[in-house]
Amino acid sequence: MTSAADPHRADVAVIGGGPAGAAAAITLARAGRDVVVVDRARFPRDKCCGDGLTAGALRQLEGLGVRPEAVASWQPVDDVWVRSPSGRTIDFPLPRGRGVFAAVARRVDLDATLLDVARAAGAKVLDGHALEGAAGHGDHVRLDVTGVDGGITARYVVGADGMWSPLRRAIGAIEPGYLGEWHAFRQYFADVAPPAARDLWVWFEPDLLPGYAWSFPLPGNRANVGFGVHRDRELPTGYLKSLWPELLARPHVAEVLGPAARPEAPHKAWPIPARIDRAVLSGLGGRALFAGDAAGATDPMTGEGIAQALIGGRLAAQAILATGPTRPARAAAHYRRATDRALLADHRMSTLLTRALRHRAGARGAVRVVGATAWSRRQFARWLFEDEPRAAIVTPRRWHRAFLGRDGAFATDPRVS
Repeated sequence: MTSAADPHRADVAVIGGGPAGAAAAITLARAGRDVVVVDRARFPRDKCCGDGLTAGALRQLEGLGVRPEAVASWQPVDDVWVRSPSGRTIDFPLPRGRGVFAAVARRVDLDATLLDVARAAGAKVLDGHALEGAAGHGDHVRLDVTGVDGGITARYVVGADGMWSPLRRAIGAIEPGYLGEWHAFRQYFADVAPPAARDLWVWFEPDLLPGYAWSFPLPGNRANVGFGVHRDRELPTGYLKSLWPELLARPHVAEVLGPAARPEAPHKAWPIPARIDRAVLSGLGGRALFAGDAAGATDPMTGEGIAQALIGGRLAAQAILATGPTRPARAAAHYRRATDRALLADHRMSTLLTRALRHRAGARGAVRVVGATAWSRRQFARWLFEDEPRAAIVTPRRWHRAFLGRDGAFATDPRVS
């Protein structure tokens, strides 16, 4: 690796070593570009997350060359249990015998593995080095990075540096006061009972809607346990903190975790941005492209963002490769179109479905409808975990007819309530 004390030039600099940044770096390096990844953290490092991997994320990881056996905490999932606000609990089985459709892996392990793949592809990784400034200079971008005398000069820079993106801040493209669409809590537990150690659980609690609580299994009788709420609920952070122990003590949650379950570390909280439909995806005339949380690419219904980050990172890299070093405005337009095609329809579908989950009747009815038959349970599990694009399977018009009244309120038909 190039010494961090030397000036450095690259075709593309990637700020952020998480899934979006690693995906961009792998794609560019494999295409023969000189790529440097900069991250202020030293890897392996923890990232506050639910750790769930949908089928969409798994396909992206496979395409990037990530082997499950290389991720220490990799845990395949076969069954998803969903509890409605009324207390009805339904098992949604994922397909058997046709590969893995869902998995869980701690981000400390997954992100480190992704960066290892990026290194193997030829990308230079400068972890432990923070971005301090950025400016466009005609045909290149100049980046000031701690520990790199003379900075880094690159034709393009991909901002994959999270919701509080230092790159956005450096170029004046950050939105003051923005706190994200979701607020989430997470805590790792050890010695959990078989239900939590084996299967993935989702609880639609009446006081969290349209958010939910979860338990995602990890190897060694461990689990990632947490909850997420939408910011528009206007619940104070102090209340959410006090809610956490009370939520864990609820009988149906405690029963799944088991009497021996114990926290391994303090809980952590983090904001989740979900506004890819409104996000500005480029800056500096197209020489800066944003992906992952820096682009607000999280799913607005589930809060899941790993698949979207991987897709965004790859699309940013492909836009740079397709348009070349001298046409940044065209690269930005290419990236915007590709992102809209890949993510916008599902984003809008999830936004629509969130409306049905805002009320107890909506969440209760939705769980009842999708759990009505063995076929509907199997198909819903595939849909929920993005085995196919959500918007390609259920269109907004069909969802309105099935679940929503003409005014957008949840249907009162007793068959679905």
